[in-house]
Amino acid sequence: MRALNHKLVRDLWTLRGQAFAIALVIAAGIATFIMSLSTLESLRYTRETFYAEYRFAEVFANVTRAPESLADEIARLAGVDDVQTRISGQTRIDLPDFADPVMGLLLSIPDEGQPALNQLYVRAGRLPRSADEVLVSDAFAEAHALAPGDMLDAVVNGRKESFRIAGIGLAPDYIYQLGGGATFPDEERFALLWTPRTALATALDMEGAWNEVSLTLAAGAREQDVIERLDLLLDRYGGLGAYGREDQMSNRFLNEEFRQLEQIAGMVPIIFLAVAAFLLNVVITRLVGTEREQIATLKAFGYSNREVGYLYAKLVVAIVLFGIAGGIGLGIYLGKLLSDLYMGFYRFPYLHYVLSPATVFTAAGITAAAAAIGTVRAVRRGVTLPPAQAMRPETPPTFRASLLERLGIQRFMSQPTRMILRDLERRPAKALFSVAGIAAACAVIIFGTFFVDAIRRAVDIEFRFARSDDMTVLFSRPVSRSALYEAQSIDGVAYAEPFRSAAVTLRRGNVSYRTQIEGYRPGARLRRLVDADFRVVPIPPEGLLLNDYVAGLLGVEPGDVVTVEVMQGSQAVREFPVAGVIEQYLGSSGYMALDQLNRLVDEGEALNGLLMAIDPGKSAAVNARLEDMPWVAGVQDTEAALRNFNESVGEQILIFVVFASVFASAIAFGVIYNSARIALAERSRELASLRVLGYTRGEISYILLGQLALLTLVAIPLGFLLGRGLAFLMIDNTQTELFRIPLYIETETYATAGAIVLAASTLSALFVRRKLDHLDLIGVLKTRE
Repeated sequence: MRALNHKLVRDLWTLRGQAFAIALVIAAGIATFIMSLSTLESLRYTRETFYAEYRFAEVFANVTRAPESLADEIARLAGVDDVQTRISGQTRIDLPDFADPVMGLLLSIPDEGQPALNQLYVRAGRLPRSADEVLVSDAFAEAHALAPGDMLDAVVNGRKESFRIAGIGLAPDYIYQLGGGATFPDEERFALLWTPRTALATALDMEGAWNEVSLTLAAGAREQDVIERLDLLLDRYGGLGAYGREDQMSNRFLNEEFRQLEQIAGMVPIIFLAVAAFLLNVVITRLVGTEREQIATLKAFGYSNREVGYLYAKLVVAIVLFGIAGGIGLGIYLGKLLSDLYMGFYRFPYLHYVLSPATVFTAAGITAAAAAIGTVRAVRRGVTLPPAQAMRPETPPTFRASLLERLGIQRFMSQPTRMILRDLERRPAKALFSVAGIAAACAVIIFGTFFVDAIRRAVDIEFRFARSDDMTVLFSRPVSRSALYEAQSIDGVAYAEPFRSAAVTLRRGNVSYRTQIEGYRPGARLRRLVDADFRVVPIPPEGLLLNDYVAGLLGVEPGDVVTVEVMQGSQAVREFPVAGVIEQYLGSSGYMALDQLNRLVDEGEALNGLLMAIDPGKSAAVNARLEDMPWVAGVQDTEAALRNFNESVGEQILIFVVFASVFASAIAFGVIYNSARIALAERSRELASLRVLGYTRGEISYILLGQLALLTLVAIPLGFLLGRGLAFLMIDNTQTELFRIPLYIETETYATAGAIVLAASTLSALFVRRKLDHLDLIGVLKTRE
């Protein structure tokens, strides 16, 4: 066996270019798989660890005002383990070096020590101990370069207060830090402020009372039963409906982003790995097929079929192991890098990097199985031939004129061109596999990069076309229509429109969904409902207009009836017909005419926000005037909202796209280079014979590389179709209530994918051309028996 081992080493060195290209394809597929899944595993494990260590509650409820003694009654409810009440209130923060309004949420903590539930992680400084101290959320502190010891001015219950920052931290119930009415975090314009309970109760006139409660469940308790008991107890205190951890705002949005990341991180690497496995199978089958004469020679020298098969199995194993090892190492490195990048979006206090053995074994197993299938099939075909027959080149196909020649077009073709067409027609299976491989390489490039186009399309619809406002004003409570007229009188406000939103539960049969209904005036100009084709969908005067995501969850169509349970105000329960379904990419709301929503909530002609168009250069003056209005809780800038979207959802997806694009390009080069090298190995004797017969180097290069070029040109359009199909498969499985990805691919993306494939083909052709210049012409002249 020593001689076979020496041959193995020599073969690996001789095939080093092809071996590296095969290993590159394997490594790219495995690295993508490990990078993606390990990042997701790490984020999930980190979150669950943080939840457990800092006692994230399991059931939550808000009330208008409840006495402190009610906490004891809650604690005695069946299924309740631990209870924590607290006080919360809106505030506005004044930063001297920041012109835009800043919303804040004040949250109480015990006068001494940590709360029983939803405990605080202190990144810097300490917990506040006195009435004039606060602990500030880390995202806001980082955005404004705040540190312990700095001062903050805030308006609390109409009175301006000054606070010293005692510390900077975060809590498990506010990992995803959203201000009221916001869809995406705004680290510059929203702050969480934790302060001692006694001081906050005095400032908000909440002595002996609370308006938020959190609790954990006893072992074996059923969450829904506890929620129903809690709702009955809180109803007379203005309860807004208890809900479980799944519906808690921060955790819910985090789950949605993780789910979308999971679907992207699950599908992209699996498709990459599947493409790599398919190509590996094809490449190894053809590679071993080119060795049939050597296989026959070994058999003629007495080596058994088993020994020869074992030799080529080791050859493939060596290449595959090199690719697997490189892919695992690269995947772990990039997984840690990607996890660290995502930590900038998710405000976890630490990161536990996790890579489960199952992830590694799955990636390696798929690759090894593909290699084994290709190797066994190719070697079996070679070793079963008698040595005398196998030592001869494969019998040429039966000669016949090609289809184009039969059509009489051959007279317009040169002899080398006719050779290309004849070879393709006589060996359609090899041509088909080459086209499939190149098309797959082109498809993974499109699949890895179309997210950029999709996000740009969603942004254009939701931010550029559907919205014409410059800012959104949010009120601390529903107010009368007089607020609209007062805002319109502000110098610099060109136009203003009212809106209303109400928290609801939508029910259809046994299916329910907790969301909100937004109310607008019919014919609103600043906020239009626009579908995926840029068509404006009018607000119906009666009935309910549903987002397509919500309609899909409830399984309803226009004309069906939905039960609406209001979670505030009158807490009415009404049935409404579905007046229409609109396809949208952001959020998951229902829509009504403003007057109809006010009748449903039964709070008169109220509104809880305004959309405003501002005269150029007047934003600062308008913001300053709004700060003096006591019922204004905060202001959201539309351009800032767009930046927040890009910095949260957009950047997360685009980070993944960068890695996917690099790996897709590596796969494309590996596939095309291998196709060219194997084609050279299969036809080297034929091309050398043509050289002996008088053909020039340019002519034989044209025969081989022209065929590769023709196959590439045929494969690129097929790759476009396959890439679009993969993109459709992706978006069909990545729909979340937070953000949906549209199926939209720009012409430039197709052009880029085609250019990368052509560049890989050109580079491969240059390598192969160098080999063509050194063909063994003497070996062709020798007689072979």
